[in-house]
Amino acid sequence: MMMKKLRNGVHMPQVGLGVYMMTDPEETINAVSEALKVGYRAIDTASYYENEKEVGEAIRTSGIPREELFITTKVWNDEQGYDETLRAFERSLELLGIDYLDLYLTHWPVPDKFIDTYRALERLYEEKLLRVPGVSNHSEKQLTLLESKVNVVPMVNQVECHPYLQQKSVIDFCNEREIALTAWSPLGKGTILQDELIQELAKVYEKTPAQIILRWHLQRDTIIIPKSVTPSRIKENFSLFDFELKEEDMERISKLDRDGRIGHDPDSYDFL
Repeated sequence: MMMKKLRNGVHMPQVGLGVYMMTDPEETINAVSEALKVGYRAIDTASYYENEKEVGEAIRTSGIPREELFITTKVWNDEQGYDETLRAFERSLELLGIDYLDLYLTHWPVPDKFIDTYRALERLYEEKLLRVPGVSNHSEKQLTLLESKVNVVPMVNQVECHPYLQQKSVIDFCNEREIALTAWSPLGKGTILQDELIQELAKVYEKTPAQIILRWHLQRDTIIIPKSVTPSRIKENFSLFDFELKEEDMERISKLDRDGRIGHDPDSYDFL
């Protein structure tokens, strides 16, 4: 298991299970349980996903000590603001059935609210209810504003990132501030699996296209949270540590960048 050492010394698993769009309770419990059996120790959820309760149930029944797990959730847009975020945090803890979070993220930078939201995260961090404060979907502009207003700069920024949207400027910005980058939709929601180069490399390395892309992320020092409910894919997405992409192949993948955003752009997202 590869670990990423964060700015405050906390070690975060570099591969976790994302549970976005897992809306069926039984399916969610089974997917998280399977991931934990395979060896995953990081689970990434959010209040918006409405599956925190199921994630918590799978954690409890796994028999894995809490301190060996790294649990992330996020405060949604309509929960933001200082007091509102503190209440949202309590709701998430209750649903998850745990007494602290490893990582709590501002899900999106809601204008006029995201700074107060993050200040609530700072308080939770000071009170040791939260091991790592972070953000999600924040651009350089929003991070710059945030760092001028808070005492503890976010330690993680979770953004859409994959070979078609490589986020090089955001990564450089975050690296300068020791902000770890987590890639959501690291496979580009599957669209990149059919890419001619990815298919070619999969044959060369005798791996699946998904494994080629996920390994590329790891070698860029990016944290990844691929989502799957299929046991074989859950295992496949974790089987990344027995090979390494050559530097020239990393470079070839870097040339696939085409600003191919799938989700919202945080600088133009309509929060209304």
